[in-house]
Amino acid sequence: MERNKKGMSDEERLQLATKLDSELDQFINSLEKRRYTEGWPEDRWEEEMAKHPFFMQKPPEPGEELSPLMEGLQQLKYDPAENTTQELADAYKDDGKFYMQHKKFRMAVLSYTEALGFGTTDPEYRAVLYNNRSAANFFIKNYRSALLDAQKAIELKPDYDKARWRAAQCASLMDKFEMCVILCDEILNRDPKNIQALELRKTTLAKRATKERDARKAAQAERVKQEQLKRTIEQLKQRGVKFEEPDALTKVKRLKPRLLPLEDFMVKADSNGVLHWPTVFCYPQFLSTDFQQQLSEECTMEEVLINMYEEPLELDEEGAYVPHNVNVYYENPIAAETHKVDVKKTIKDIVREEAFYVRDGTLAFFVLPKGSSHEVEFVNQKRIPSKLTR
Repeated sequence: MERNKKGMSDEERLQLATKLDSELDQFINSLEKRRYTEGWPEDRWEEEMAKHPFFMQKPPEPGEELSPLMEGLQQLKYDPAENTTQELADAYKDDGKFYMQHKKFRMAVLSYTEALGFGTTDPEYRAVLYNNRSAANFFIKNYRSALLDAQKAIELKPDYDKARWRAAQCASLMDKFEMCVILCDEILNRDPKNIQALELRKTTLAKRATKERDARKAAQAERVKQEQLKRTIEQLKQRGVKFEEPDALTKVKRLKPRLLPLEDFMVKADSNGVLHWPTVFCYPQFLSTDFQQQLSEECTMEEVLINMYEEPLELDEEGAYVPHNVNVYYENPIAAETHKVDVKKTIKDIVREEAFYVRDGTLAFFVLPKGSSHEVEFVNQKRIPSKLTR
């Protein structure tokens, strides 16, 4: 399988690189599939990865069966018996340049890695290899690897501004603002008119300011949210509000409504301590519901009805649902009873009644026409007492 570099045309090398790129994608995708469908064991992940030539830690043993991908890679390798280590490093460096020119960046990463593996000690030569591999990693968006390679290149060649510029780009993309500014400043110390470095420095400082501002806003919003939650719980305790879930005041998720139209409107106390409730109004006659996302506890039920029926109820063809012609009820799930609401009372007073329980952080009321068969059926409906949920 050993094949001399001169025996492959550029076209053949590109075809092979395309095949290797494709097979690498298939390999990675197969690992993902196996991980979730076959239970790929965690204790063998290194073994599995090592089966792929991109991740091999040692060459295949003599006589060992090779995958098609490994056979292809061997065609890119050159006989160490006929070349010096420097010649082999140069050969792989040339390969890397070839693949970079043809946008086969992963193959370029592999080629530069091979070149670095031959142990040439010239720091400037190795700096170029690291910088080139940094560029290849950059174009496949492996910014962390690209940054590490660029830093290694700078370490080997301190005046290597090409590598420093690549490191600055990576630092900016990774939101390493301080590092990016320092790198840009180092470039500008030697070249004060470097337009790219000036622009990146300016952009990075603006990004940092924006991120810091957004972080402050987020922190402030979280403080306001926590203060409001604390205030809400205090008000609920003061009123002695009863919940079907006994731990509702210690587990905030219990206060979150489950009904989709209300799920973003948890009960809350405003700055004056007034509670605003997510509320559902049920119409047993039509098997439909209406919602109030933030119903103030200071409103009377009568005011709520007047507001609700400013426009006729869509399903009410007989015009029975008007404020003076309906009764409102709530259910006590513990005693399996219905209780008629005094519409002159405020929501606050209704919720504080001994029989009233809140479920999923939501108030629930039932509206029916006075004296209708639907009201009689609802009131006389057999109900099963429920235990307090946990």
